[in-house]
This record gives sequence, C-alpha cells and structure tokens, in this order.
Amino acid sequence: MILEQIATGGCQSYLVGCEDTSTAALIDPEISQIDHYLALAARDGLRIRYLIDTHTHADHFSATRQLARKLAVPVVMYRTSAAPFVDMRIGDGEMLMLGRLRLQVMHTPGHTSDSMCLQIEDSVFTGDTLLIGGTGRTDLPSGNPEALYDSLFQRLLKLDPSLRVFPAHDYKGRQSSTIGEEIASNPRLQKRDRAAFVDMMRELNLSMPTHVTEALRTNMSGGKSVAQLLAEAAARVPFISLAELKARVEAGDQDLIVLDVRERDAYESGHVPGARLLPRGQIELRVNQELPDPTRRILTCCELGQVSTLAAATLREMGFPHVVALDGGMKAWRAAAYPLNSGQNP
Repeated sequence: MILEQIATGGCQSYLVGCEDTSTAALIDPEISQIDHYLALAARDGLRIRYLIDTHTHADHFSATRQLARKLAVPVVMYRTSAAPFVDMRIGDGEMLMLGRLRLQVMHTPGHTSDSMCLQIEDSVFTGDTLLIGGTGRTDLPSGNPEALYDSLFQRLLKLDPSLRVFPAHDYKGRQSSTIGEEIASNPRLQKRDRAAFVDMMRELNLSMPTHVTEALRTNMSGGKSVAQLLAEAAARVPFISLAELKARVEAGDQDLIVLDVRERDAYESGHVPGARLLPRGQIELRVNQELPDPTRRILTCCELGQVSTLAAATLREMGFPHVVALDGGMKAWRAAAYPLNSGQNP
C-alpha cells in the first residue's frame, strides 16, 4: 500500500494507493492542497479513483467537489450525508475496491451523524471519531456524545489493537498512533463508563472552530468559500503594484481609469488622486453609464485588495478585457504615505 499523509495546519488528509494497479483514493482532502495532491499522485504514478470525506467537516473546506469536477471521479460519503453533490453514498459494512486493496466502511456517528472510519489492511482512517490523544467533539451540528461513546467503545476500540490510527486532525505534529496505544493512554478513553464519558464530553466547553459557519455551509451544499472565490478571481485578473500606480498617477497617466469600489464615505475620506467612485455593490447596475467604453484600461482598488479583485473579475466577465486590480489596497497606500485626495467624486 502506498500512503502519503498531507498536513494542512492541524488537518490531515491521505492519498492511499494500490501499488499493483496504481489506483488511489484521496481521504479528507483540503481545498488549498489541490495542486499538492495532484503532484503527489503523478509522482507516485497513481490515478485517483475516489474522493472520500469521512464526515461533514466544520473546520476546513473540503476539496472533494472541486477535484471531482477536475478528475471526473466520484465523491464518496456515508449514506446519511446531507451534501447534495455526493456521487456514491456508502453504508456500514460496505467496501470500496481500490485495485487489490479493500476499504471497509464502519459507521461511527457521534462527532457528526455521518461520520465513518475506513479500515485498509493494517490501518484505520478514523476521521474525527478518534484522534491521537483525543476524540472528536460532539457540540457541533448533528454531534451526539452518547453515539460517540457507542462508536468508540462498542465498535472502533474493539478492532485489532495493532491497527495504525490515522485521524483527520492532529495539532501537535504527530502522524499516527495505534488502537492499543489510544486505549492505554488517550485521556478521553479513560472514561469508560458511558455516563461519565457523556458528562465529560458535554462539559468540554471548547471554542468554536474558525469559519465554522462557512465551512459547514460549503461542505454541506457544495457552495464556495470566500477564499475560493478570491482565489478564482485572482487567477483571472492581472495586478498592478502600489508603486507602479503611484508612478502613473504622478506622471498624469490619462489612459488609466482608477476605479475605487469602496462605499462613498470611505472614498471621500481619502482616495487615489483622480480615482472615480463606483461601489462594488452597484457595478452591475451602473457600469454602462459609468464605463461606456469597454476598451479602456481600468484599475480597481478597495481598502484591502480583496473586494477590488472580485470587482475586476466581474468587470472582465462583463466584457472589459483590460481591467486590472491593485495589488494591495488603500490601507497599504496610506501606510506608504502615497498621495491622497479627499471629498466627492469628480
């Protein structure tokens, strides 16, 4: 078995392949690592056949849907997953064939209702059901401490103690453990009485994951995160540096329209000399009146450089092929003590 473990902060994903047939599955992929996964698969001579999420993630953005479009392979999740883009819904005790490998599914609800573990040869990919020195939390949507107790003590921990444990998260740089090691030393597993375990889980009072609402929304619906929208926009737009724009402003460049896409109060408090005001929320409605010549060179700017990137991408989609965005924003422009005008739109 070929096994590549990819860490993204505390998130762990896995490329698992069959050496004999060069087929592979990608488990719990994270969206920022798409090119890394594809490069690893190419390096190892593997063709990815399945994209698997062990559960609906609440703390990172899954790459399964985007990779499925790119590779034309199925997204696999447990059969109760709410995600509408899942191609293959799999049940407890069922298997995926991966060349000579068999990926055995074990339904382990508790962290989420759709959580599952995957046993492959001498390894078990435990998602967020069992972590190294911990367990998945149960206070997020569809979490249930009673179900987690049953999944752990009645099912997962009854597997061969020598099985290697590969979780979906670890924040201390650890790569793997074993079932036996976790039974012996995992603090949460020392609460072996059901009521005591449930009480412990209910009293953890953990802080919420970053972007939890956005992650659940995108992972359950197949929608896009803000970061993904920005990355896609940036891939379609050229940029100009702050210093380059300053040089053009000072040279009196009349060929470049500087379009400030902030709201009026921000614009009037200070803007690039000669910049026009067209708030991002009004572009589609006012563009024909404000920018009648689609052949003009246009530069969009905003406070931090993100909204202007989206605005530039929108204008290019609308038929303005010479739009660029400012690399940075008015905050950086002010910090550099570059020239500012204030007041109303000229």
